[in-house]
Amino acid sequence: MDTQFSISFFSLLFLCFLTCYSVSSFNPSDNYLINCGSNTNNTIDNRVFIGDLTKPRFLSLDSSPKSSQISVSNPNPSSNSLPIYNTARVFVDGSSTYKFSIKKMGIHLVRFHFFPFESQNYNLSSAKFGVSINGYSLFNGFRPNMMSLREFTLRINNDNLEIVFIPDVSEPNFAFVNAIEVISAPDYLILDYGVINIDNYGVKEYKNLSYQILETIHRINVGGFKLSPFNDTLWRTWIPDDDYLVLQSAAKRVSTNHAPNYKPGGVNREIAPDFVYMTAKEMDKDNVTAFANFNITWNFPVFDHVLYVVRLHFCDIVSIGLYQLYFNVFINGLMAYKDLDLSSLTVHTLASPYYLDFVVKMDQSGPVQVSVGPSGLSTSMKKNAILNGVEIMKVINSEVAGSGSQKKRVFIVLGSVVGGFVLLSFVGVGVFVVLICRKKRKSDSESSVWTNLRTMGGSMYSRGTERSTSPHRSGLKIPFEEIQYATSNFNRTLVIGTGGFGMVYKGVLRDGTKVAVKRGMPGSRQGLPEFQTEISILSKIRHRHLVSMVGYCEEQSEMILAYEYVEKGPLNKHLYGCGLPLLSWKQRLDICIGAARGLHYLHTGFAQGIIHRDVKSTNILLDESYVAKVADFGLSRSGPHLDQTHVSTGVKGSFGYLDPEYFRRQQLTDKSDVYSFGVVLLEVLCARPAVDPMLAREQVNLAEWALEYQKNGLLESIIDPRLKSEIKPRSLKKFGDTAQKCLAEYGVDRPTMGDVLWNLEHALQLQEVKTTTDADDTSDTFTTDISVSRIVPHAHTSILSIRDTSDEHLGKSTSEVFSQLVTNDGR
Repeated sequence: MDTQFSISFFSLLFLCFLTCYSVSSFNPSDNYLINCGSNTNNTIDNRVFIGDLTKPRFLSLDSSPKSSQISVSNPNPSSNSLPIYNTARVFVDGSSTYKFSIKKMGIHLVRFHFFPFESQNYNLSSAKFGVSINGYSLFNGFRPNMMSLREFTLRINNDNLEIVFIPDVSEPNFAFVNAIEVISAPDYLILDYGVINIDNYGVKEYKNLSYQILETIHRINVGGFKLSPFNDTLWRTWIPDDDYLVLQSAAKRVSTNHAPNYKPGGVNREIAPDFVYMTAKEMDKDNVTAFANFNITWNFPVFDHVLYVVRLHFCDIVSIGLYQLYFNVFINGLMAYKDLDLSSLTVHTLASPYYLDFVVKMDQSGPVQVSVGPSGLSTSMKKNAILNGVEIMKVINSEVAGSGSQKKRVFIVLGSVVGGFVLLSFVGVGVFVVLICRKKRKSDSESSVWTNLRTMGGSMYSRGTERSTSPHRSGLKIPFEEIQYATSNFNRTLVIGTGGFGMVYKGVLRDGTKVAVKRGMPGSRQGLPEFQTEISILSKIRHRHLVSMVGYCEEQSEMILAYEYVEKGPLNKHLYGCGLPLLSWKQRLDICIGAARGLHYLHTGFAQGIIHRDVKSTNILLDESYVAKVADFGLSRSGPHLDQTHVSTGVKGSFGYLDPEYFRRQQLTDKSDVYSFGVVLLEVLCARPAVDPMLAREQVNLAEWALEYQKNGLLESIIDPRLKSEIKPRSLKKFGDTAQKCLAEYGVDRPTMGDVLWNLEHALQLQEVKTTTDADDTSDTFTTDISVSRIVPHAHTSILSIRDTSDEHLGKSTSEVFSQLVTNDGR
C-alpha cells in the first residue's frame, strides 16, 4: 500500500466515523434476519439475528413427512467468526420450508449464510442440496466446502415467501443453512429499461430485468478498501479490486474526502455507499509512458455459460472542472459505451454518482473483462478514464419469483396456451384487415404513424406540415414502434451523443426524414419536467435558426423527443475538436449571426418571451451548410410578464457560461442569455473551451481572461492563431466590443439580443468591405435601432434584416405576427 493511499485510507476511515450516525439509513419494510438452529438472538453490525428455535411469530418452518429438522452447534467455534456461524439448521432426507410474511411486494434481497463446520453427528461439508424460492430453483447440487454467502435479488409479487431446502436425491444426503436474510429493497435498485445488452451482433436494450432472479457474483470497490455491511445501507460487502486488475501499473488509486454530490431523483446511497464513489482508479500515465492511449482492464472470473448483468459505477472525482473527462467503456473487448461524458449525464454536476447496467452472455468460461480507456474527444493533456465500482450478477431465470405454487403455474401455462390461440386468431384477422387497408390507402401509409397531440398551449406544428411532399400531419405524437424502426431498435452504433436526459440516436423515419432521437433513461438527472418543457417550447416555435421538433413519444413509460437531424453537430467540435475543417472567420461570423437571430426570436417573438437558460457552444448545432441552429430547450423558461423585470427561479445553466448576476440573485432575465452568448463569442474567437482547468490559473476561465486582454487592447494576441492573418482589424474590434458588452457584470448594462445581432452583422460587413468609405464606424457605441432602415449595405449581397428573417422563415409578414420585432419598445 503506497503512502498516498494510506493517507487517503485513514482520512476516509475517520470520515466514516464522523458521518455514520448523521447519514440516514434505509429502513426496509421487510427485514427478516434469522439465526438458524439457535435459541438465542445475536447482534451483528447493529442488526439482530433472531434464533429460529424461539419460534418468532413472523416465521413458520414446515417439513415434508420424510424430513427431519435438526439443530446443530459448532463444538469448536472460532473467536474470529460471527456468532451466526456457530449454529445451523440441518434438513435430512425430505425438503423443508421457511415461510415469511411479505409486507411490501417488489424487489427483495435474500441472503444465505453457509459455514460447513463438523458437529458430533454431522460433517456439514458433506452436504449436497438445492434451494428454491416460491417454486423457482436458485441452485442445485450445492456442496459448501468453505464459509460462503450467496445473495439473490428478485421481485416478490406475493404476500408470502417460501424458501425450500432440498437435499440431493442422488444419494442419501442432507441440507443445511446457518443464517437467512430477507430484506425489501427499493424498486429502483433494478430498473426494467435503460439496460444495454451487448453481444457480437451489436447493442440493443434489455427489457424487464427486474423480473429476473439475479445472483451476486462479484461486488467490487475499485480503488478502495473492503467495505463491510456496516458501511452499506443495504448491508452489502464490497471488496477491493487489486486481485482482478490485469496490469497493476496501468492504474493508480484516487480518492476524495468530500461526500458525493447526490442529485434528487438520481443515484443515492442504496445504489452504492459513499465510499464506493469516493474512491476510484484512473489511468497511471506516469508509469505507462510508452503509450499515449491505453486501457485499464479488470478480469472477473465466472464459470457458467449464462447471461450476466455488469453494473459499473462512476463518479468524477479526478477532474477539477466540468467537461474535462471523456472515455470509452469496453466489456469483453466490445465497445459498451463510447465517449462517456459524466458531466452531461449528471447534468453539469461534478463528482455526482452515476451507474450503467450492461447484460452480456458468456459462451465460454470467464472471465468477464471490463476495460476503460480515453476517448477520441479527449485532448492530449486530458486523456484519462476512471472506474469506481463493479457489480456482476448472474441471471438465474426469467420468471417472476412471486408467482406462487406449481399448481398456479400449471393454470398459467394452460391459460397462456388457450389465450395464445385466441390471440393468434385475432392477430391473423388484424393482419388481414391491415393488408386490405394498405391496398386502399397506399398514399396514406406514411402518415399513419402520426396521431393527434393533446394541446399544451399555443399553436402546434409538426415538421411534416412544412414539407410540401408529405401529407398534412395533425400532430407531433409518434408511436414507439416508429421510433424503434427509425433507430433500428436503438442500435448502439447509431448513438451520436449523450446528455443529462439520456442517449441521442441518429434515425430515419419511414418517410425518409432524418431525425435525432433523444431518449430519456431511468436515472436521468433531467426527466419529466424537462421533457414537457421541450415539447411545450418546441411545439410553439418555428425558425430557421432553432432546431425543430419532429415529434415526441411517451408510450410504454418512455420519454422520447425527435428533432430534425443537424448534420455537422455541435459548434464546439468545429472550433477545437479533432480532424474537422477549419472554420473561416466569415463562417464563424455567419454562425454567430444565425445563433443570435434564433435567440432574438426566442426573446421577442412571444408575449412573455422565452429565456433559453443554457446557451453554450454545445447547444449550437450546424447543418450541412454550416447554418447555426440553437438546440436543447429543456431548461428554458418563459420570460417575465410585462409588469415584471425578472423571473425568480433556482439557478440552472452550465459552468463557465452562467450569468454572475443571475447566480447571485437568482433573478433570471433575457440578459442572462446575452451573457452566455458573450462567452460563446469568445469561444468562437479564441477556439478554446469556456473553462479549461489544465491551463494556468489566470487563463482557466475564458471570459475573465479574454476580457482583460480586450480592455487592454490586446485581444488580437489571444485569438485563434489560424485566423490572425484573416481577420480585419475593424471587424475584430466590433466583434470584441460586442462580446465585452455582453459580458457586463450587471444585466442592465448588457445589450439586447437584437443589438447583438445588429453589431455582429456590422462586424461581418466590416470584414467583407473592400473600401474604407463603405464603413468607418468603429466606435464603442452600441446601436439600438433595429428597424429595417438601419440595415447597412452589404459588399456583395444585402444582409437580411430582422424583417426579412421573419418573413422568410415564418411564412407570414412580421407585422402580422410579431410586430414587436421592428419597434424600439418591443414587449
